[in-house]
Amino acid sequence: MSDFSIFSIATSRRPAVAAALLALLVSGCAVGPDYHRPTAPEASRFKEADGWIPAAPADALERGPWWQLFGDSVLNQLAAQVDVSNQNVAAAVAAYAQARALVREQRAALFPSLALDGGASRSHSNSSNSASSGGGRTGNSYQASLGGSWEPDVWGRLGRTADSASASAQASAADLASARLSAQGELAVNYLSLRQTDAQKALLDSTMAGYQRALEITQNRYTAGIAAKTDVLQAQTQLASAQADAAGLGRQRAQLEHAIAVLTGQAPGNFSLAPAAWNPSVPDVPVGVPSTLLQRRPDIAAAERRVAAANAQIGIARSAYYPSLSLSASYGFGASRVADLFSASSGLWSLGLSAAQTLFNAGATGARVEGAQAAQAQAVARYRQTVLTAFQDVEDQLAATRVLLTQQDLRRQASQAADQVEQQVLNRYRSGQVSYTEVITAQATALSARRALVQAMADRQTTAVALIQSLGGGWQAGQQP
Repeated sequence: MSDFSIFSIATSRRPAVAAALLALLVSGCAVGPDYHRPTAPEASRFKEADGWIPAAPADALERGPWWQLFGDSVLNQLAAQVDVSNQNVAAAVAAYAQARALVREQRAALFPSLALDGGASRSHSNSSNSASSGGGRTGNSYQASLGGSWEPDVWGRLGRTADSASASAQASAADLASARLSAQGELAVNYLSLRQTDAQKALLDSTMAGYQRALEITQNRYTAGIAAKTDVLQAQTQLASAQADAAGLGRQRAQLEHAIAVLTGQAPGNFSLAPAAWNPSVPDVPVGVPSTLLQRRPDIAAAERRVAAANAQIGIARSAYYPSLSLSASYGFGASRVADLFSASSGLWSLGLSAAQTLFNAGATGARVEGAQAAQAQAVARYRQTVLTAFQDVEDQLAATRVLLTQQDLRRQASQAADQVEQQVLNRYRSGQVSYTEVITAQATALSARRALVQAMADRQTTAVALIQSLGGGWQAGQQP
């Protein structure tokens, strides 16, 4: 670095010169490209939404607590705890607070800084005469001063730095919204899966009761010499298999309960959810035009804000091509006695201007500019990829919503038919018309059809949650968490 000049401006100089110089310093222009939102892939409609018109009002997701659409009071209470107690959300809140503090710090650099300084010292010196006589001079020195410095933002470096920090803070706010939406969605899926597990367990309990009765019938027929021993063994095998399935559901339910506890910030050992009736209703989710995703998806908003931050970094890098300027001023007092410290005769003042310019650094500045431009291009590509992924998410969930609705109707028809077959085969077995192997087959088919129907209904609920998440939940760009 080479100093162009370091000098003091005396009051005896013409004040007009100083005023003109100051005006020149503060009237500079910011270097670097102005920010423009990058273009992103567009779609006029969602392909998978054709012919599907939800009955829910269009503002259903604007109210924020989207989980209320499922009409479950326990889910509402648990979701409310996520904002307060979930540790991933708490970490995102802290990151957002840190980003906002950095913005204030960077903006503070645009203003002058003041410093109060004071000191006292005692010193001793020997002269040639006093040294021979063993004496010397001892004295005190006291100082007090008020100093100020200011770096005029001539080339916009400080402003660009503040803009970059502000854009990063806005991205952090969107990250916070993403963390909340993710935790809320995970909680909803786990809770609905737990209730679906309760429904599966109730279904198995009912089925096992039927298997137990079938075993008793078979045992009675065997005792009477009407049925073979194999019929009894088959009935016992089927009952034991159903009991094993029920035990597996208990393990699955415990894991879901533990996950819900952690999502709400509680130790699993201190948390429990009693079995309750499952409400399998699926809310209609309103779907707007694809362009609304640019406002509704917090991950898209975060990616766009990171493009803005990267764009500001280009201007910061380019400002290194120009000299850095600094103004300083101080006023203080210096004296050998405290009583004389603040007298007019001990006053000291100074005004200064310094400028520094890099003359040669082997292309390091240019490399930093190119690196900032590459980082901005990378941020743009990630933004566009985020938009494409968002479109894909919505299309996937819309397709799943349509297909699962059809599947549920077919699963219901299959379950009803299988129930009828099971009853008819069991009646025929009692009258001795068929073997017990046919009863086992019919019962296994009926149970499988019932469980498939319950799973299809659960899949529709979890897909509704996924669709709400893919649409951005109740979040809107520009909202402050």
